[in-house]
Amino acid sequence: MLGLLRKIILLIPLILGLPAVPVFPAEDSHRTSETVQYAFGGAPDKASSNSVVKKDPAKGPSLGFVFGTGTPSEVCGECHSAIYNEHALGIGADLIWKPMVNQSIGESLLTLPPGFSPNATAHHLAGVDPWPIRAREVENGGAACNVCHFPEPLQIPDINVPTVSDPPSRQFLQETGITCAGCHLTPAGRIRGPDAVVAPHETVVDPAIRTSAMCAYCHSKGPRVIGKQTQTFYEWRDDFYNAGLGQQQCQDCHMPATVRKLAEGFDVPARLSRRHLWTGDHSASRRAAGLALSIVQVKTYPPPADRGQIEFHVVNTGAGHSVPTGSNRRAIYLDAELVDSSNTVVASREWMFAPWYGNRPDDRVFLEADKALPDAIAATQADAQGPHEAPVRAGEDRVLTWEVNLPSGNYTVRAVLIYDLNRYNDRSFTDDQNEAVRTSIAMQIPFQATVATQAH
Repeated sequence: MLGLLRKIILLIPLILGLPAVPVFPAEDSHRTSETVQYAFGGAPDKASSNSVVKKDPAKGPSLGFVFGTGTPSEVCGECHSAIYNEHALGIGADLIWKPMVNQSIGESLLTLPPGFSPNATAHHLAGVDPWPIRAREVENGGAACNVCHFPEPLQIPDINVPTVSDPPSRQFLQETGITCAGCHLTPAGRIRGPDAVVAPHETVVDPAIRTSAMCAYCHSKGPRVIGKQTQTFYEWRDDFYNAGLGQQQCQDCHMPATVRKLAEGFDVPARLSRRHLWTGDHSASRRAAGLALSIVQVKTYPPPADRGQIEFHVVNTGAGHSVPTGSNRRAIYLDAELVDSSNTVVASREWMFAPWYGNRPDDRVFLEADKALPDAIAATQADAQGPHEAPVRAGEDRVLTWEVNLPSGNYTVRAVLIYDLNRYNDRSFTDDQNEAVRTSIAMQIPFQATVATQAH
C-alpha cells in the first residue's frame, strides 16, 4: 500500500505537468531512479558486502513539497523512520482507539479504516477518524468544518495574541490528516525545526516550534471563554503559564524528550528531539495524570445523629490546562456511593464535568431558542443534558458537597472519576468510558474524627 502511495505521489505531478516530488536538478535528470531511491530513503548505498555507507544529507537532490501539507507522512517516514513510527503506530505510548457509536447503542460501530493502527496518534488519524466524520454528517449536514484536521502551511502565532484565528484549511488530500508537513512546512515551502540542520530539503530554524504557540491554531477557537470547548491553548496560557503555575510547554507533557538521530540513514549526529506522540484522552496514563480525588467527612459540632456531610475535592494537579479539555463531547463523571456495613448501597450521587458547547453554560432553558440556530443539532444535544460542572481549571481544587441523611452507624464512601470520550451517546455504551481515579474512606454517623484520603 505504501509503495503504491509513493508511486502516486511521484506520478501525479508529472501527469499534471508540475515539478516532480522530489524536485530533481536538471543536470541530474538522467539519474531519476537513483534519485527517487535517495529521496525516499531506499536501501543505503553499499560500499561492499560488509559495510554500509551512510548518506550525506548535503548531497543529492533538493526535495520539494508540491502537495504541501497534504504530503503523506509516509513520505517523510522514509528518512525519519522512528518519528514516523511514533506518529503512525504510536510506538512509545499507550494510545488505543476503540470502536465507538455516535449516539444510539444500536448503531453500527464506528471503526478506523483498514490499514490504520488503533494505536496511532490523533494527528495521524485526524483525516480518517470515523467519529468526527460521522458527527459532522449528523450535526452539520456533512458540511466541512474541521479545518484543524487538515491545515494549510501556517505561521506560528504570537503566544500572547488575544484571539487565535482559525488555521487555513486544506481543500485537498484531507484524508492524510495532520501530516508531518502540517506542522513543519512553512508558507515559504521550507521545513521548520528548532535547530540548524543539513538536510535534502530547505530548512529554517524556528524556536517557536518548541513552544505551545505551535499548538495554538488547532487547540483554541475564537476568543477566550472560561468553561467553553476548544480553549486548550488559552487555558494553558492564561491559567497555567501566565499565572505562574509552571514553565512547561505543551510539548513537555505530550511529546516526551529523547536523544537520537533524526534521520537514521544519514550521517548526522544524535540530538535532543521530541517523541511525536501527543498523548491525550486516548491514553490511559494521560487520563490518570490530570486529576486527584480526595474525600473528606466534614466536621460539625455538635455532630448530628442522623446526618453526615461529605466533601469531594477534585484537584487539577497534573494538567497544564482544564480537565476535560477540547471537544464539548468529552466528560468526566464523579460517581459516589455510600455503602453500609453489609456492603449494601444506601445512597448514590453523580456529577458531570464537561466543556460548554457555546459561550454560556449548557442548560435546558435554551432548548427552544436552539431550534433557530444554524448549529441547532449540536447546540440542542448539549443543552438537553442540562446544567453540569465546568471543567476543572489548571491548579484548581473543585469542592463538591454531599449531605446524606442516614441512621447512626459505620459506612464507606466510595468514589470514582470516569472519563467519557463521548457524553452524547448512550450511557450504557461503555467502550468509550475509562476509569481514571478511584478512592474510598470509612465514615461514621455521628461524626467521630476527621477522616480523609487521597487517591494516587
